[in-house]
Amino acid sequence: QVQLVESGGGLVQAGGSLRLSCAASGRSFSSNAMAWFRQGSGKERELVAGISSSGYYTMYADSVKGRFTISRDNAKNTAYLQMNSLKPEDTAVYYCAGRNLRTVAAAAREYDYWGQGTQVTVSS
Repeated sequence: QVQLVESGGGLVQAGGSLRLSCAASGRSFSSNAMAWFRQGSGKERELVAGISSSGYYTMYADSVKGRFTISRDNAKNTAYLQMNSLKPEDTAVYYCAGRNLRTVAAAAREYDYWGQGTQVTVSS
């Protein structure tokens, strides 16, 4: 069973940056696609960014393109989300997710395991 632990959330002013990390246990990390989702208050969970097992393929929500970057270090069993030019509308709980396939998917139901979430709050 793979476990994910997110870190790096917090409070930041609009225009600022944060870097989220997702540390995975287990030996299958390098074979699994990873993604970051977020859920704002009263909103549905939505995909922010996804990355294939090799790191070669990535996908982003239109709302974060050009501002956020997803990456991974398979030697460290860790995925990252670099968030720049943050906006108040980015405020949400951010979740790391993984799936037991190498390819990225956009739907939350396609992911097999999840972290506990980390709060990101962007003040105006």
